[in-house]
Parts: sequence; C-alpha cells; structure tokens
Amino acid sequence: MTFEPERLGQSRSDLAEALRSARKRAGKTQTWLARRCNMSQTKISNVESGKLTPAMVDIELILEALEATGPEAEKLLALARTANTEWQDHWSSRRRGLDKKQNELARLEVVSTEFRFFLLSMITGLLATPEYVRASIADVPGDQTKTIAKKLERQQVLYDSTKSFTFILTEQAARWPLLPPMAMAMQLDRLVSISRLPNVRLGVIPLSGHVPERPLNTFTVYDRRLATVETGTGALILRDHRDVNAYREDFSRYEEYALFGDECRALLTEWSTAFTRPHQ
Repeated sequence: MTFEPERLGQSRSDLAEALRSARKRAGKTQTWLARRCNMSQTKISNVESGKLTPAMVDIELILEALEATGPEAEKLLALARTANTEWQDHWSSRRRGLDKKQNELARLEVVSTEFRFFLLSMITGLLATPEYVRASIADVPGDQTKTIAKKLERQQVLYDSTKSFTFILTEQAARWPLLPPMAMAMQLDRLVSISRLPNVRLGVIPLSGHVPERPLNTFTVYDRRLATVETGTGALILRDHRDVNAYREDFSRYEEYALFGDECRALLTEWSTAFTRPHQ
C-alpha cells in the first residue's frame, strides 16, 4: 500500500467501513463476531463505527473468524496498518501551539513505564538545560514561554522511580554546538548528572571505532505500545506491534555500541572540557 500522509486521518473510518462490510457479507452479527474473537460486543461496535482503532492482532482474529482470505484480507490488513500510523507535521503542531504538543507527551509519559530514546542529532527535551530548550525552538515564531515551561516541567518524570529510561545519544547528538561553548559545557554536565539517577541508563555512541549500523532517525519507544519517529518535517506515530518491535530491536542493536556508566561519564566530561578549552 502506498504511503500517503494525507490518508492517515481517513484510514480509521475506511477500516471501520471495510470491517463492517466484511462481517455483513459473511452473514454474521456483531454479537457472534465478538464471542468468536473473545471481545466485547461494545468493542466490535466501536471498531465498526470508527470510534476505536483496532490493533493488528484484533484484525487478525476478526479475519480468521470471518474466514476472510486473499485480496479482501490483504486490503483489511493494509488499512489496519495505516490506521495504526499517525503523521504529525510540524506546521500543524505549530498552528495548534507547541505547548499542546507538550501536554500530549506528558500524558503519554504518565501512562508509560519503560522508555527508550535513540537520539541521532540532538539532545531531547527531557535531558536539556533551559538554554538548550530555548535554542531548540528558537526558529518558531511567537512567544514560546509556555512551551519552554512545559518542556522543563516534563523533566520531573525522570525522578519517578516507577519508570525506567534508557537514552542513547550519538556523539554528534551530544556535541552538536547548538549553544555557545560554555552553555554546551553546562548541557553536557547535566547529562553526567542525569546519568547518575538510579532509574536512568544514559549511553553515548562515540564516532571512534567501528559501528556497522546506519541510523536514519531519532526515535522513542514507549513500552511495547507505541514508537515515535522524527523526520525533518514532522513525526510518525506507530502503533502496529510489528513496527514497535522493529524499533525495539533497532534500539537493542545500538545499545551494543554505546558506552554507559563511568565510561560514558568520562567521555561526556572530556567533551564538556573541550568546549571550555580556548581554541588554539
């Protein structure tokens, strides 16, 4: 199925209509289907009305129950995959207000317990100093005071001992000079401090050595429920368990090349010192 971002918003209603039609063609009631799939009739009703996006495993159960195969099954699976993918472009987010985006992320952080951040080119807001946060959205027009405040407020989640965080930063992400040298040194010192939190694992992948991987994007994985993938113009939100598992596997591979603990802190301190050393 061709990827068309503009279709993502319509896919849930398309899927709902296709599932409803498939059930009726099979001559089955919602009650029968619910019982056969071990779901509630309310859930089937919400799926068929477009109020609820079914997981891929739900679709597979429904297809099996209805004995749907061939092109019909392929179409339903393709629709379900698209329905489990959301595209958030930067322009829409900015029109709504970046502070609202921060509220969405905060809600996601409340319901998640295990976080994996792969940071390819920049330091994420949860790890950032106020100066770095401000610089990261300096290109956004208007007063961003609320957004900066909410970004900093979200950092409190790092101190919740019921949650665990693993951050992997490439050397480029850690050392990209978004701020003047002294402010960058302070940002790297903050990474050192955060790495000491008992529920945080913070690692860096140095550019030295051999890394036979080719990461393309910054991404975050929340538990096993969701992955977000950042691009230059927006972010993909993936809920299909196959997509989420694929990013978890990618993360595990990158983890093998990262330095953690004292090795990581020694490298960050070396990079911090380099920022404050006068250029020869």
